[in-house]
Amino acid sequence: MKTVFAFIAVAISLIFVGSIQAQSPGSSSDTRPRSVTLPHSEAAERSVSEATVGSGNPTRNTVAAQASSPEIASQIVRQFSPALVRSRIGEAERLFKSRPRPTSLTSSATDVVTLALLDRSTARIHLLSLSKQTFLTKNTELTMTTSLGSPVTLRVLRANGVNTAVTVLDNKGQALTPLVVEFPIEKGGAFREMAYYTSAHPALLSPELTKSGQTYVRSMIDLAAKRLRDKGAFVAPNIVDVAERLCLVEHVDHDRFRNENRKALFDEIYSLYALNELDTYRYSVSFAGAGGMVQMIPWAYNLERQRHPGVGLMPDFVAGMRNHANALQAMLLYMQDTWNDLAASEDVRSALDTKVATQTELLAAGYNSNAAKLPLYLRRGGNSWRTLIPRETQMYLQIYRAVDNLVPAKPRTTPLATPKAE
Repeated sequence: MKTVFAFIAVAISLIFVGSIQAQSPGSSSDTRPRSVTLPHSEAAERSVSEATVGSGNPTRNTVAAQASSPEIASQIVRQFSPALVRSRIGEAERLFKSRPRPTSLTSSATDVVTLALLDRSTARIHLLSLSKQTFLTKNTELTMTTSLGSPVTLRVLRANGVNTAVTVLDNKGQALTPLVVEFPIEKGGAFREMAYYTSAHPALLSPELTKSGQTYVRSMIDLAAKRLRDKGAFVAPNIVDVAERLCLVEHVDHDRFRNENRKALFDEIYSLYALNELDTYRYSVSFAGAGGMVQMIPWAYNLERQRHPGVGLMPDFVAGMRNHANALQAMLLYMQDTWNDLAASEDVRSALDTKVATQTELLAAGYNSNAAKLPLYLRRGGNSWRTLIPRETQMYLQIYRAVDNLVPAKPRTTPLATPKAE
């Protein structure tokens, strides 16, 4: 199971009755509980050169030679593209891993997190270490000195495990860009692994980064669907469409959804995918044990392994959830199996025929809550069936609708026809 250090995630607890199986057999829960839990001159020249390449500027060498001017420093900031961000993140991780390491980490060492901060005017990377407790305390503000001797003021904007967001200003009020946090993961007081993660710090966000994250999610889920198809497991394209949305919906914190700009919140989540790619939500675990990008729990994952042995899902749950390609295949299989079982219900078919419900919202509600109860809700509630589902799932559907309205996505195909009784 993944570490308890987790950031916001929605936990899965689907209970299937009869032909519909449960993610957590024997559980009385209807919904998934959420857990909120370089040399100076050379580096500067390379930074400007890379930035101008990304912008298609033919005067690359001329600009590089003037890297020290304030005007050029301003251009570096404006041209901080997703590719350049990832390049700097890789550079910071290499810097972390090149440092001497103790053969074993003491309890005091596991309480220290270190930030890699980029001074974008000079392209120098500063390291800043502080206690984990301080790092995980929202609104903390303190003055510190970086590894390169620069006095800075750090403020914690959101405290959320490895995904904690901060701002760092130097003594001139200029922002340093947080690139990576080195975060010791421990369980029961024992060191488990060192996490390297990039949060969606305000200094990193851009429309280009959001688009890059959207592209990542879509390409990964398309790859998962193709791999399943190649192995003889077909998932309907419109179910793939819903799954793509759920990769965002699963990681929307309900309180932030109620109180913050929703489009900005969605963009932030996509930015996380762009910044961390294959490691995105690697350390995300809910109180119910749902893990990773798709927030599946062990029982549901093992169910899909049993149902589809030919697909070759990874045997180990934790490794399987950390592997995006594998986790997405499990998610798609689960959603297709869920829909096959729901479509066998006369109540579901009637609700679709009369437009009391849509396939999209039934799939989303079934992924978040007890899918076996959906036919009963439809039969008892009719047009008011949504008031019968758990409040957690009502909010889940509200988030899904907001994503549909605010984040345009090209459908892979037209919706499936209403299932007909045999």
